[in-house]
Amino acid sequence: MASTAAGKQRIPKVAKVKNKAPAEVQITAEQLLREAKERELELLPPPPKQKITDEEELNDYKLKKRKRALDVDHRNIALWLKYAEMEMKNRQVNHARNIWDRAITILPRVNQFWYKYSYMEEMLGNIAGCRQVFERWTEWEPEEQAWHSYINFELRYKEVDKPLNSSALVIVHPDVKNWIKYARFEEKHGYIAHGRKVFERSVEFFGEEHVDENLFVAFARFEEKQKEFERVRVIYKYALDRIPKQQAQELFKFYTVFEKKFGDRRGIEDVIVSKRRFQYEEEVKASPHNYDAWFDYLRLVESDADPDTAREVYERAIANIPPIQEKRHWRRYIYLWINYALYEELEVKDPERTRQVYLACLDLIPHKKFTFAKMWLLYGQFEIRQKNLQAARRGLGTAIGKCPKNKLFKGYIELELQLREFDRCRKLYEKYLEFASENCTTWIKFSELETILGDTERARAIFELAIGQPRLDMPEVLWKSYIDFEIEQEEYDNTRGLYKRLLQRTQHVKVWISYAQYELSIDTSDRLQRCRGIFEEANKGLRSCEEKEERLMLLESWKEFEQEFGSDTTRERVKKLLPEKVKKRRKLTAEDGSDAGWEEYYDYIFPEDAANQPNLKLLAMAKMWKSVNKNTDIQLFIYLDILTIELTAVTKQQIQYHYLGESCK
Repeated sequence: MASTAAGKQRIPKVAKVKNKAPAEVQITAEQLLREAKERELELLPPPPKQKITDEEELNDYKLKKRKRALDVDHRNIALWLKYAEMEMKNRQVNHARNIWDRAITILPRVNQFWYKYSYMEEMLGNIAGCRQVFERWTEWEPEEQAWHSYINFELRYKEVDKPLNSSALVIVHPDVKNWIKYARFEEKHGYIAHGRKVFERSVEFFGEEHVDENLFVAFARFEEKQKEFERVRVIYKYALDRIPKQQAQELFKFYTVFEKKFGDRRGIEDVIVSKRRFQYEEEVKASPHNYDAWFDYLRLVESDADPDTAREVYERAIANIPPIQEKRHWRRYIYLWINYALYEELEVKDPERTRQVYLACLDLIPHKKFTFAKMWLLYGQFEIRQKNLQAARRGLGTAIGKCPKNKLFKGYIELELQLREFDRCRKLYEKYLEFASENCTTWIKFSELETILGDTERARAIFELAIGQPRLDMPEVLWKSYIDFEIEQEEYDNTRGLYKRLLQRTQHVKVWISYAQYELSIDTSDRLQRCRGIFEEANKGLRSCEEKEERLMLLESWKEFEQEFGSDTTRERVKKLLPEKVKKRRKLTAEDGSDAGWEEYYDYIFPEDAANQPNLKLLAMAKMWKSVNKNTDIQLFIYLDILTIELTAVTKQQIQYHYLGESCK
């Protein structure tokens, strides 16, 4: 048992890790190697010292070092160059080729290696080998100069077809200048058709997003040399339609020079128009809602372009709807639609498209917020010109029902008047007055219509309804029209009745004067008495009027009447009624209540007012004192103080200032 137990191998115990969490400090393999390097745990013995005794041994040592140099630093460009040059100096051509092959294989982006390699092969007369080097080089898509070196190499050996068949340069480096060089190369060697194809390919390659004016200038000058003037003109116009204005200055310059040399007056005008079109395009692109710029642009297009182009510009313009639904923002915009419709009707003569333009505009306008009566009326007039009366009436009726306006009613009524549809006019006037009963002009026009038709009773009834309205915008015009109507009908009693009714509502001086002049105009025996009686009644009525200028106006008119038709007695009577003009002063008060000084003004004192104001008697007595007694001003003050009339301080100052002037200060 003991031997059996002793013969068994003991299995070592596996240590159990109690804490399986990662250590706080992690150590990487890179860190271990760095620490080993720093502590120099692996010390290498220094190389053995070698003594060189002769030249052959020195050359062997140098060769060994050179071979090891490329192994140590194979990216050292100078090392490769010196190595290859050494082989070439020693006429070891194959060795040099091997070195260049290794160099361009390891470092293919170092152009100097390729230049040296190709130059060596060309100098050795190995043209095929040089071409092969260039072919290998172009596979790496090098810079432009490498391609030009290749092209020049082929040209030196009259291999024109090889560069012609190789258009890889413009594919690898698709710059405009390279396309131009390619086309000029074709032109230089007499391949005109190929050169034109190169230009066409370049235009197609760049498309409309990356156009360049230099390309089109070169293309146009190429065609100009071939005497293809129409092609040149088409190229310039095509380019101007697609290149922004600020990038086409040279293009405009060359186009203008071309037209001056080979074009006529029309061609020069086309250049100017094209330049202006570019300017307008830039303006509308910068500010699409600048409708004035659109108007200028459209005028230019209408005068020069075909209808399709003009329509395209119109559609672009009307697409810029004002962002705010307020009428003031839409006023200029709506004229784009109007001009569009007129252009289609008058210039293109397409009535169906004109109708579509009008209807599209009317559908676009937010009629619940505002409308444009001008647009409705223009549409109605258009349908009348097309002899479509039902459509015109239907459109105007829709306008009145959807968004009634004064201008719409007036335009519709004017249309029916021209058509001599008087019953329709009456109905429209009735609708108009239901919509705006305070509009005096409408009442007057309605009555004038009935008067023209000979129905005076209906006209008089309309006037009676009008003056009975509770609110009118111009009542004085309405009353005057009514009075003139009765005068034309020679209904003098009705006219007097109207004047009396009007004077019950207003005591305006012009009404009194008009009434008096009316009585004077009637050829009757008592017209002077009637006129004078009206003046007397007016004078009594205006005594309580605060506006003394109106009463003075009445008396002046009365005075003129008496001078022409009155006697000395009546003239003297009116003269006594005239007021006296007096200069007065009144105290001014600022908005904040402070004293603002004194102000001079003129007042009119009527004889009736003087009898009721004792202060005026005092003024007359003071005036008389100064005219009779030439003593000092102090005597006047003493006289004023003696008077037993109580005066306010302001009245006293007025008297002193009026009669003594500056000395009272």
